[in-house]
Amino acid sequence: MTPEFVTSFAAEAILVAVKLSAPLLLVALILGLAVSVFQAVTQIQEMTLAIIPKMIGVALVLVLFLPWFLSTASEYFIKIFSSLPFYMGITG
Repeated sequence: MTPEFVTSFAAEAILVAVKLSAPLLLVALILGLAVSVFQAVTQIQEMTLAIIPKMIGVALVLVLFLPWFLSTASEYFIKIFSSLPFYMGITG
């Protein structure tokens, strides 16, 4: 394995991880901010009020984006596994 392969492998792994986590994290961030503003305005300091909307929002995004998550992850793994025999010296 060359250093270029390892570097590109690590960079692409980080990029795929960011792409897969970004929708979930953005929804949790937006809902958390909205709930925090609501709690500050109404002075309701209930912990379940902060957690339940984020859990529901993340679950909905997970269900809606699941096909995209699976296709992105499977494309990445197929690319990685198809390139490994070439770098490992295995021909076929």
